[in-house]
Amino acid sequence: MKQFETTLPEQYEALKKQANYTSSWRDRLEAVKTLSDYKHDKVIDLLKNRMQHDTVHEVQVAAYEALAAFGEDVEKPAPARFDIIKNTDKIFLRVKKSLPKDHTVADFADKLKRMRVDVFDAYEGNKGAEFMNWLEQRWAKL
Repeated sequence: MKQFETTLPEQYEALKKQANYTSSWRDRLEAVKTLSDYKHDKVIDLLKNRMQHDTVHEVQVAAYEALAAFGEDVEKPAPARFDIIKNTDKIFLRVKKSLPKDHTVADFADKLKRMRVDVFDAYEGNKGAEFMNWLEQRWAKL
């Protein structure tokens, strides 16, 4: 059985901030993985929050796995069945309207990333390699 540190890590405040950083699911995932070595009440609370409320399923699962390894009674999160961010189509439409009529999907993706990095990042994290194809389909429907 894996041994865990029971003290709070020295860099806890920085890791907490990183775990809640909305514009980078990769940073959140890295923070969750780092925190998974520390079985402390504050870490457990933070991991439960990420497991229940993160927009990216991979981050939720990493938090779940850490909590399960700690012996916490948790249920594995299911992937989102619908839009992970409320009013996604409205956000996409606003971005599309801000571009010239002859813009490309690449222009749309770039503008979305600049205007709403949180939305871009969340869907990129959830869709993985299929993200651009998914985004192009959504863009074409607008």
